[in-house]
Amino acid sequence: MDAYDYPLPESAIAQRPAEARTGARLLIAPRLLGNAEPLHGGVADLPALLRPGDLLVVNDTRVLAARLRLFKATGGRAEVLLLEPVDPGSGSAVWEALVRPGRRIPEGTVLFEEPDGPAAVEIGAPFGSLDDGRRLVRLLDRRVVERAGTMPLPPYIQTALDDPDRYQTVYARPPVTPNLSDLEVRSAAAPTAGLHFTEELLEACRRVGATVARLDLAIGLDTFRPITVPTAEAHVIHSERYAVPFQTMAACEVADRVVAVGTTVVRALETVAATGDLAGRTRLFIHGRFPFRVVDVLVTNFHLPRSSLLLLVESFYGPGWRELYADALANGYRFLSFGDAMVVGRDGGRGRRCS
Repeated sequence: MDAYDYPLPESAIAQRPAEARTGARLLIAPRLLGNAEPLHGGVADLPALLRPGDLLVVNDTRVLAARLRLFKATGGRAEVLLLEPVDPGSGSAVWEALVRPGRRIPEGTVLFEEPDGPAAVEIGAPFGSLDDGRRLVRLLDRRVVERAGTMPLPPYIQTALDDPDRYQTVYARPPVTPNLSDLEVRSAAAPTAGLHFTEELLEACRRVGATVARLDLAIGLDTFRPITVPTAEAHVIHSERYAVPFQTMAACEVADRVVAVGTTVVRALETVAATGDLAGRTRLFIHGRFPFRVVDVLVTNFHLPRSSLLLLVESFYGPGWRELYADALANGYRFLSFGDAMVVGRDGGRGRRCS
């Protein structure tokens, strides 16, 4: 994993999104336009990179504003970040959650919305095999999310977000219910490449002859965690729920090029191609010489060192990612969730498509 480290100064980590969604910069990798060197443009230039027959695929998952800042009976503070329901669709109020300070909150502890307010959450047993503060929790009042939930910004963003909708794509699926009293499966993090898009930009892509399709992959926080083991082979990849409409896969089959908006789209589409399952839970780990069968072009932000997303980018584009990242840093690009983007073509050309 040392090969996937690179110097990322704090000054390069974007703390706020660009003033306009399409105002972010776009690094265009060599070969996409017959260019021998990277080109510097903006996200607004993306339609000029597309052509008739292209299929642009987006992840329309919705981020659940479920970071809850609660209180113990003693008045001490605690934080619960709901990740996903343990048994979705059953009506159960038991969730997998990240709890802080996890080790110092005993099982059975009740947390409150206010120091003298109603009971909100009961803390359960540790969850999973990772020592990262994950617990099972029971919602004692589901409406606490509607009242007190805030957006789960990544830990490297220290600046409060003036408009919570900027951590939500414009095409995110509306909630199933008008309020959050009935919580459905949503994402714990945004598909950040999609944050650059507007309805006007999507329409401009359609005008050049591209079509737009959707899928849903519920993003977990593990997607942003650096890999801590020495090699990729020793890493246990996180799993995520996904659902890809049959129409989306059928459109991929006949498209001249499939353009994925974000690494989550790549993971979902390549999971279906590898397994034949249009929905389920993916544990696909894309790294090394992965046999891509669907995606031809990737629009993506710049990722954390030593992350599984960076391994996916190298597998897709090749070792030249290092030069692209160095070029971006030298030219003042903004990195990570609220940062700029790049667009790359797949190393080795087009592979066999799978219906």
